[in-house]
Amino acid sequence: MSSAGLNIAALAKRTGVAADTLRKWEQRYKILSPTRTSGGQRRYSEVDVARVQWLVERLREGYRIGEASTLLGTAGDTSRTPHEHLEALLVAAKAADTESVSRLLDQAFALHPLVETLTSVVEPLLRRVGDEWKAGNFTVAQEHLVSEAVRARIERLLADARGGVRGLAVLACPPGERHDCGLLMLAVMLRADGWQVAYLGADTPLEDAFALAGRLDATVLCLSATMPETMATLKMALGRRAKFDVVVGGAAATAKALESTEARYASPSLPSAVAELRALAG
Repeated sequence: MSSAGLNIAALAKRTGVAADTLRKWEQRYKILSPTRTSGGQRRYSEVDVARVQWLVERLREGYRIGEASTLLGTAGDTSRTPHEHLEALLVAAKAADTESVSRLLDQAFALHPLVETLTSVVEPLLRRVGDEWKAGNFTVAQEHLVSEAVRARIERLLADARGGVRGLAVLACPPGERHDCGLLMLAVMLRADGWQVAYLGADTPLEDAFALAGRLDATVLCLSATMPETMATLKMALGRRAKFDVVVGGAAATAKALESTEARYASPSLPSAVAELRALAG
């Protein structure tokens, strides 16, 4: 049978979804695009097979069929590369289309591996939106629309609690630091790497962060510094010795600035930072 010529029984066999269910999905959610033979019989393509298989994977992850079909969108959506997702997100952000920004982020995380989505879609999206804002091409509202949508999507991933096999990582932004999307991404990647994560978020008093890390017997305390003034505050606090490792990253952090402290410098690359923290855990 040709790739464009699967009947409903063959589609059911290929995907493991009952024919009656496939018919209901096609009628209610318009997820399939069959052609017709001269006799009027439906024939399904490999694209239809891929769309059904994609839906089955989403259902296994806990999505409802209505949610998954909305996420799936049109046939072209599921073939987007990470770069195409990035460009589509920028277009939606420029149009202040909140619904499309959220849907495209959901699609990107569902269609591509976590690391690829974070490094090839989310990181460059935030960077380019920031650049557009600095150039006067985006308003503050447009920049906030994107950052809050990213935050909401990543927080959903972080809420998927699970035990850690590598150790416990406490993550926080020092006082005055409110840009924590980068730290959120690190938290999600550590969770996926087998860590238990305690995420404290933006504008956290350092005394509280150190105290909690000590109380939880943490393996590492990760701090993010995006502003130069944060590094000055951190250097005063990092002279102390702790039972756990302290790692500092972010746009304002440098290895040289941390030389006189007990802290370690974290690579600006998320995958590299995860590998470095894994090494600390032994």
